[in-house]
Amino acid sequence: MNRDLYIDFAKGLATLSIIFIHTAFWSGQFYIPAEVRVFSLVFDVALFYALSGITSGANIEKTLYRLLKLQITYMIFVTFLFFLDYFFKVFGLTFFSLEWLQSFYSTFGSKYSTTSISDVPQWQNLGNWYLHQYTNADTFPVVMGSFWYLKVYYILTVFGVLILRFFPKHINWFIGLCICLTLIFNIFPEYYPAGQVGYVAFYLAVFLIGNKMRGKKIPTKIIPVLYALVAVALGWMFWYYGTEIFYKINKNKFPPKIPYIIWTFFSLTTLFVLYNRLKITKENFITHIGKNAIFFYFAQGISSSLVYFLVVPLKENMPWWVLMILIYVINIGLAFIISAGLKKVDASGWKILEFLRRKTAVDR
Repeated sequence: MNRDLYIDFAKGLATLSIIFIHTAFWSGQFYIPAEVRVFSLVFDVALFYALSGITSGANIEKTLYRLLKLQITYMIFVTFLFFLDYFFKVFGLTFFSLEWLQSFYSTFGSKYSTTSISDVPQWQNLGNWYLHQYTNADTFPVVMGSFWYLKVYYILTVFGVLILRFFPKHINWFIGLCICLTLIFNIFPEYYPAGQVGYVAFYLAVFLIGNKMRGKKIPTKIIPVLYALVAVALGWMFWYYGTEIFYKINKNKFPPKIPYIIWTFFSLTTLFVLYNRLKITKENFITHIGKNAIFFYFAQGISSSLVYFLVVPLKENMPWWVLMILIYVINIGLAFIISAGLKKVDASGWKILEFLRRKTAVDR
């Protein structure tokens, strides 16, 4: 079966959008206008959950094996990150001073504070990362700031494959249940549960809708109706909440509330409209990013942290939009280079695990 390059292309564009979001909301806090930062959220993380639904099936064993491989790759990455962070602190304390390190970390701004500057390894942080409790990596703060997605992905993928396997005739009912729960949580915010429930309720609906769209094509006559409904929903949002809700979209993302959910309608509609309509026949730069999306997702956390050190000295010396374009292009370039390095780190990690497996295997 031939690989659907549209899926890779859409993942690649979604990854580039995530890089732009993290360019705008992290280092961009120093110079990018709030309006531009909000507009960066038009194509956001919901696309990944929809694409995951399109590509997922009812094979539990295959899905769990895929999640296990992802977990091991993730653990290899955070182990590598842990030692990068630790050795940088040892380097700073050995050759410079605590004050130098504090000045270095102050570059990230007041919204970020270091957890521990010490030459003693904070092993509990590594253990927390393995278990998806994302305590900060001081040297690369954007990494853990973007990892909330991964925990939700694990949870909804398990729920999703169980639904697809055991309730294939009742997927619409589960979509309806997720939508109802999301509405209840929003209508009665005092009952909005803490933790992952609110995230999973909404994004599982997106995942299942994506799965229902698998192999299908939205009729051309329906497309104007869908975009009209999106426009009506956006109009109602601004009428009901007021125009100031525009500046609060990001606050309504964690966990997803009605204003942010409505904000995702345009991107999700566009994804499904182009699915099985936009034909990608040749691999290109964007499909390459899509095929390696997980490594780019890891890499952009590092690159989005590094660009702070360009933003701070340059933000007073050029127009904000020129700096934004420059930093975004540099961020993509860094993510490309770092992702290639991370693929090699991942391959080395798997080789070490295979070596340990052979050495500890018991002959029968």
